[in-house]
Amino acid sequence: MTVRFKNSKQTLSLSSEYVNKFIKTQINLSKPTLKLWSNNRDHDHVESFDSYSNGVVHILTSGHPILRMLDSCTVKLRQFNQVHGQLVVTGIFQHPLAAGRVMMKLCSSRSTLHHAVKIFENLETPDAFICNTIMKSYVNFDDQEKCLGFYADQMVKNGIFQNHYTFPILVKACADLGTVKEGEMIHGHIVKCGFELDLYIRNVLIHMYSVCYRIGDARKVFDLSSDSDLVTWNTMIDGYVKNGEVNYARCVFDVMPERDIFSWNSMLSGYVGIGDMEAANLLFREMPSRDIVSWNCLLDGYARTGNVVAARALFEQMDYRNVVSWTTLMALYVRLKDYTGCLGLFDIMMQDRDIQPNEAILMSVLTACGHLGRLDRGKWIHSYIRYNGSIKPDVLLSTSLLTMYAKCGEMDLAEEVFAEMSEKSVVSWNSMIMGFGTHGHAEEALETFLEMEKSGVMPNGATFICVLSACTHSGMVLEGWWYFNVMTRIYRIEPKVEHYGCMIDLLGRAGLMRDSEDLIKNMPIDSGPALWGALLSACKTHSNLELGEIVAKRLIERDPEDIGSYVLLSNIYATQERWDDVEKVRKMMVVNGIRKEAGSSLVQFANSDMWCFPEKVSVHKRIMMYSMLSEMGAQIKCRNER
Repeated sequence: MTVRFKNSKQTLSLSSEYVNKFIKTQINLSKPTLKLWSNNRDHDHVESFDSYSNGVVHILTSGHPILRMLDSCTVKLRQFNQVHGQLVVTGIFQHPLAAGRVMMKLCSSRSTLHHAVKIFENLETPDAFICNTIMKSYVNFDDQEKCLGFYADQMVKNGIFQNHYTFPILVKACADLGTVKEGEMIHGHIVKCGFELDLYIRNVLIHMYSVCYRIGDARKVFDLSSDSDLVTWNTMIDGYVKNGEVNYARCVFDVMPERDIFSWNSMLSGYVGIGDMEAANLLFREMPSRDIVSWNCLLDGYARTGNVVAARALFEQMDYRNVVSWTTLMALYVRLKDYTGCLGLFDIMMQDRDIQPNEAILMSVLTACGHLGRLDRGKWIHSYIRYNGSIKPDVLLSTSLLTMYAKCGEMDLAEEVFAEMSEKSVVSWNSMIMGFGTHGHAEEALETFLEMEKSGVMPNGATFICVLSACTHSGMVLEGWWYFNVMTRIYRIEPKVEHYGCMIDLLGRAGLMRDSEDLIKNMPIDSGPALWGALLSACKTHSNLELGEIVAKRLIERDPEDIGSYVLLSNIYATQERWDDVEKVRKMMVVNGIRKEAGSSLVQFANSDMWCFPEKVSVHKRIMMYSMLSEMGAQIKCRNER
């Protein structure tokens, strides 16, 4: 919305009509009227000489019975209208005090704000206080555009004089909207009205220009006068920090006559924002006092740089931790894929019982449960969400929950969560498609995609990765080609390396290695080692020695330190019983200093996890594990044959 302020002669010239209107707003407009209550109290009315009526009139005070009734009534229009009628009947409604109290009552609720504007239009001499009350309510109810519109259409147009409380409201509205053009117009009105040096107005102007990325103009306002308070200095520092000018912020910080905790925290967040943790840590140590914001700010800095050791050490030093502290560290563990660390930290938090987990913490824990396969912990979180009234599952939390169930193979529970969601994002649909596809339910995955199209949610590139991956797991070559074409021709999504990787894997698993090779060669983008690796894996699966040798040699030349190419080529030679070539590949690995690390398995015993490395496991335990795995494989095979 663009609000235009007209520079008409009617609003700017001091005509006699304009001056008379101003004078009328400054005098007492009450007249002796019929009294519905006896005025025995001295404070209800006092007598004053009125030079315009050459007589003695009664002046309205806040102790008037009708005004007391107005203060005690609710904001419901039915009850208000009764009091309003009494104000009109007694003839005191047009009095500035009564009108102001009426506006304050109506503007306290969003539902009656429109009614306040209607009453305003019937006032004979509205003043700045009434206008400010209405405009401030618009800002408080996040309707800044109507605030600016009211100023232009009602206050300026009707020639109502502004005061020093008017402009901070307008400037804040411009800052919230980020409309610097209207902000400059308001600044012009401030200069014309002589309020440019008002301290409070200067502070809000500095803030407005800062959030609108006009930090140079903010500095000009800052330099207008030496009469600055702590808020002025802090606003200027905060503006520089939010605009990325940390060095300028430090210059202002160093010459401040006094500092408070906000000054230090603003400067600390500036160093954290640019990733200068050395300067942030030094400033943190220099702080005369620290609050929880200071600790969380430095903790967030370590989290941004991925320094989990320093973050955990700082976390342990904190005397008090709030929910932000726990959220930051758990999110860091998840980002670094240390899911066990995330669950361990969550257990510590729940044992303390001082902090209740919020939605962000539960999302991190559910992500960790999904990657570790901890279905039991995931179900516990689900129950906690259901029976905890303070947790309101939004689309992000619900998506994390169904993703956890999908990764743990519980697609029935994932479908239940999905069905209960009132709002579904594209990520929610993608998680369901990926869950079905990963566990071999390709038909259900494709049906879910069709439902997604019917719902009106636009699929993205990640959606088609999930669809193509589902086709790959089930060997649906024709369907894979179909949806690959749908992606490019209908949805105009440019295929990326991940999409080509799915197609190459799909063709390779079906034994169509030559088609895979042709697809790689005809790709419009650079084919990475992952695509050739997928083709090499297919050559190993289908014992295609000729193509496998070509692809493996190309991969080794491209990345001599990638052990996967050596292992796959060695396995291809082994299937053809070419043991001399197997030995040559192994010698190449030794010469290049490449060693295959031992694989590991994550086994859950009761409430604990154990990583098993074959080289560290005793012989009898290894025999037991292999026997159990063999038995599990046989049962799965028998179930599939049924």
